[in-house]
Amino acid sequence: MEICLGISIGSLLYLLVRCVISGFYTLEQNERAVITTFGRAERVLGKTTLDDPVCEHLPQSDRERYCYPQVRVVGPGAHFKLPWQKVHKVSIAIETANLAYDPITPQANSGGTILEAVTKDQLNIGISGQLRYAISERNLYAYLFGVKNPVAHILGYFVSILRERIANFEAPAKDSLPLAEDQPAPEGIDLEGISINDLRKNLNLLNEQMDQECLSSAARYGIILDASLITGIDPPSEIDSALAAINTANNEVSSDISVANAFADQRIVESKKAVEIQTMRAEAEVQPLRWLAEQLKQLKDSGKDAIPAYLRNVRLDLYQRARRIILDMKE
Repeated sequence: MEICLGISIGSLLYLLVRCVISGFYTLEQNERAVITTFGRAERVLGKTTLDDPVCEHLPQSDRERYCYPQVRVVGPGAHFKLPWQKVHKVSIAIETANLAYDPITPQANSGGTILEAVTKDQLNIGISGQLRYAISERNLYAYLFGVKNPVAHILGYFVSILRERIANFEAPAKDSLPLAEDQPAPEGIDLEGISINDLRKNLNLLNEQMDQECLSSAARYGIILDASLITGIDPPSEIDSALAAINTANNEVSSDISVANAFADQRIVESKKAVEIQTMRAEAEVQPLRWLAEQLKQLKDSGKDAIPAYLRNVRLDLYQRARRIILDMKE
């Protein structure tokens, strides 16, 4: 009897100590957790992700498909759980992954270094860069329970959007040729801007389009695209030399156009200076005539004999300076 009582008390003490010790857990500052009780996450009654701002950018047609329950999220600090509960920890810190990284098949995409894509002009190119992403604290249900392998799934989602953007990318027409702002495009030249050079010149635009297209990823899979950083776009090796020749020709054309624009600007400045000089000369010639007209007006206002007297004085001055005078006799 005493042996059975001792075993029972010992078992109870063991279970009590084990439950107490294993019941405490802590979360770091960049960690969040969801508690499940017998496999079911603790929900916020009557609330779904559709009631949260995280679904702001989710299309109306996908709202029913990606409607997840809101769950209670445990923040950083020390906590306690019951023995039949399980803690699902996640880190909300920003993660970085290579664009070509495949979590399921690491040897894919040349060992996770180059991501292949097809441009609108049917050219296979290689893309290198990084993706920065973070787990959304507002939709942990989708990340923990909605997708089996969320990181692999979301990276594939980001990559598929990037390939779709490249396949349909069209640079603004003004970037296709080094034309002046008001200069019309020459006839017969394609201005769609779909070449690899246009992609290289518009990496920022491509990254911004990626950010815009992935705004709904938090509502779909619980992961936020922080930034896409495309650092390199390489053509196939067989056309590399041809592309280099095209770039050289484009650079020469750009240089010639810049020189022509500079020469034209110089001629315009010189023309403006010439017009200004001629205007000043004309003003200098007109000014004595204006002064003489003003003097004659004052003489006319001073009396009716002033003008004849002035003309007589002028005529006498001319007689004194003349060497020969010819008189015309009136009949």
